[in-house]
Amino acid sequence: QVQLVESGGGLVQAGGSLRLSCAASGRTFSSYAMGWFRQAPGKEREFVGAIARSGGSTYYANSVKGRFTCSRDNAKNTVYLQMNSLKPEDTAVYYCAAVFTSSSTIYFTSSGRYAYWGQGTQVTVSS
Repeated sequence: QVQLVESGGGLVQAGGSLRLSCAASGRTFSSYAMGWFRQAPGKEREFVGAIARSGGSTYYANSVKGRFTCSRDNAKNTVYLQMNSLKPEDTAVYYCAAVFTSSSTIYFTSSGRYAYWGQGTQVTVSS
């Protein structure tokens, strides 16, 4: 069982930056691949980025590639989403998610693969 708590959301002007954090409970955080998703009002939840349990493999949605970076600190049971050059269309509730995996390099882009979810943190980008 893993519990996830996101933080770091807020209001930022277009072009600005935010870093989201997702703190996980439990002693086996390094056994979980992690993902970030977001959901804007009236839209479906969409994939943002993912990181393998080792931290060595990452993958991003085209809409955020080059602007967002996933990282993790397994010693601190925390995964991060650094968001730069933010745009108004990045406004959404951001969720982190976790899935147990035996592979140190695999990541997942489908929300259905993730077993555990945080409560979300609001990111609002003003124009």
